[in-house]
Amino acid sequence: MNGWLCIAGLGPGDANLVTPEVTLALEAATDVVGYIPYVARIAPRAGLTLHPSDNRVEMDRARAALAMAAAGRRVVVVSSGDPGVFAMASAVFEALEGMPTWQQLDIRVLPGITAMLAAAASAGAPLGHDFCAINLSDNLKPASLIEARVRAAAGADFAMAFYNPRSASRPDTFGRILAVLREACGPGRLITFARAVSTPQEQIHTVTLAEATPEMADMRTVVLVGNAATRRVGRFVYTPRSAA
Repeated sequence: MNGWLCIAGLGPGDANLVTPEVTLALEAATDVVGYIPYVARIAPRAGLTLHPSDNRVEMDRARAALAMAAAGRRVVVVSSGDPGVFAMASAVFEALEGMPTWQQLDIRVLPGITAMLAAAASAGAPLGHDFCAINLSDNLKPASLIEARVRAAAGADFAMAFYNPRSASRPDTFGRILAVLREACGPGRLITFARAVSTPQEQIHTVTLAEATPEMADMRTVVLVGNAATRRVGRFVYTPRSAA
């Protein structure tokens, strides 16, 4: 049996936002590998083995998936959103380095709808002009680098999308980022907190930086910061494409 490996994005939460391509790969898989809550989204069935694991073992998970594919299994590595955005695709390719035999495997990356884009759609169009995405977790990079990137993005007047803004283990990080943003962008800049996007628990809340507090964000929240031209129209927030 010829094995293969798909690295798939499950989208932001709503099953209707999983692409048909990903659904077909999951139907053909013998094994699904991923972080515990993402694997929990996959319905058990005969012939399918689920391999949930902790979020801090990405490289172990990637190597295990590659080894199973090399042994002839049909493996899907699942991530939320898109697998290439702060997710498992880069971990799998890093695991491929120095393994020339695994590099010959049938490997495909199947895109998904990111939480960032789903959040922007629910809010209106706050990412309608140039924007950047920054992961605020310091698990894989120093906090000083995160702050430097936020300052650079604000200085260039990008709209910004922040992943993993605030967790129980680092409750103060987001407060420092808000202080940087107020200094660089001014208190009137619009900021949107999009929590549990595309699920029944979805909450979209837009305020100014002056009104924003760290407690408005958690690990289920994507934070969108507008650029200087971002404004409200009715209940929506948008960034005009003509912004300088």
